[in-house]
Amino acid sequence: MLYWLLAAAGILILLLSWKIYRMKAAAREIGQEFAEKLQSDTNTLIGISSTDRDMCRLADSINKQLVILREEHQLYHQGNAELKRAVSNISHDLRTPLTAICGYLDLMKKTDDPETVRHYRDIMSERATRMKHLTEELFRYSVILSDERETQTEDVYINQLLAESITGFYPALTGRGITPEITIPDTRIIRRVNREDLARVFSNLLNNAVKYSDGDLQITLSESGEITFTNSAASLTPVQVGQLFDRFYTVETAHYSTGLGLSIARTLTERMGGMLLASYDSGKLTFCLSLPA
Repeated sequence: MLYWLLAAAGILILLLSWKIYRMKAAAREIGQEFAEKLQSDTNTLIGISSTDRDMCRLADSINKQLVILREEHQLYHQGNAELKRAVSNISHDLRTPLTAICGYLDLMKKTDDPETVRHYRDIMSERATRMKHLTEELFRYSVILSDERETQTEDVYINQLLAESITGFYPALTGRGITPEITIPDTRIIRRVNREDLARVFSNLLNNAVKYSDGDLQITLSESGEITFTNSAASLTPVQVGQLFDRFYTVETAHYSTGLGLSIARTLTERMGGMLLASYDSGKLTFCLSLPA
């Protein structure tokens, strides 16, 4: 009897030793595979030869974390590249008017002619205004991103707010030869949103029309509450339109722009629970804004 007990214990020890050996081998395999995956750009996952359920679960769990790590790594590199482009673009946009101001200051020192001095002063004032606009846009964007407070909402009469926004931009629009075609229904459209944020969205969309329109603009508020801004923009391409909401993106025709206006508009719209989409068809650029009822 004792012999059989010793034999069974020996067999059990051998089996446990074999299991431990296989688990240690699987652990080493997982560690080696994990190190290789971290050092390579491959999207393959960790694979092990062991059929042990616990080690397979461990490998599967590590694979899930590896996928998350790769996604975060990719986002980091994309953000880093975007930041470098942004710094380069912003530096250029700020340096250009600043260099002009310094140049005209030097020219002013070399002349006593009042007309020439006044001309140089007007140019410097215009360049300074551009710098002020760029820095204010950057400041507003940083405030929007850092503000984690709950958005304060109220019942807003959309018809009236849209009309007020268009009126405020009318001089800028007509100055570009744009006479907007406006369709606003008599039906009162009420949405519970942040009034200031929505006014900012309208302002940025109208400002975009001033930049890109070929001379026309149609603004429509439907009875369902959907708002569209449509204008001809033959200089744009579908690829450019697909990037208009990207932070710091500007097209060649958009001088002295941070490329933040539309990104701010979409961020604010989504914060209010709405959607802001862009489409391009037959040379027509359309922004469609919808807000939760």
